Amino acid sequence: MMTQISAEPTPIAIDLSRTALIIIDMQRDFLEPGGFGETLGNNVSLLKSAVEPCRQVLAAARKAGILVIHTREGHSPDMNDAPPAKVERGEPSKRIGDPGPMGRILIQGEPGHDIIKELYPIAGEPVVDKPGKGAFYATNLGLILANRGIENLLVAGVTTEVCVNTTVREANDRGFRCIVLSDCTGSYFPEFHKMGLAMIKAQGGIFGWVTGSQQVLAAMASAQKAA
Repeated sequence: MMTQISAEPTPIAIDLSRTALIIIDMQRDFLEPGGFGETLGNNVSLLKSAVEPCRQVLAAARKAGILVIHTREGHSPDMNDAPPAKVERGEPSKRIGDPGPMGRILIQGEPGHDIIKELYPIAGEPVVDKPGKGAFYATNLGLILANRGIENLLVAGVTTEVCVNTTVREANDRGFRCIVLSDCTGSYFPEFHKMGLAMIKAQGGIFGWVTGSQQVLAAMASAQKAA
């Protein structure tokens, strides 16, 4: 059954049974003090506004039986999958792999690499570990989506202009319809958040659609009533 969601640049009708919610990189290393985000000189508190809207959509998706996928950016403990250009970039207070208050920075298996408790995965929800910005690069995300017959992605997470935008562009090239939830995404730079969303919905939705959590919650509720 098709369900219409109010969005920009136009409303979009999707089949929720062929839709997945993908929550990108809501990790302690990005959202909490002492993690990778803060080592880069960012104010991590700016990402907190996305947590509660994301939690509400996550709860509704679980109730509706929609596939939920979580991603985490990070590297193996031996750092063989961490390009030197990435590790050596800039002048952070700590680099990837360095010890920090939540373990080694952005390393798989360390506390900081894990997802924040408010959005923690439950049994049956795939967690895709990715070494780069995009969720399709060097991961099994495409296979997971193909095996479930997914055609549409509800996209949440951080940061809007980096991992969210990269994943949406990758998904768009693979033929997925992407609907980005504006208040469920966030950036350390408010102007980048605004422009990141603008780029997605520009030119008739060149990469996808943009909407808010309330519009998606309303669409899910409407679909459940009609079922």
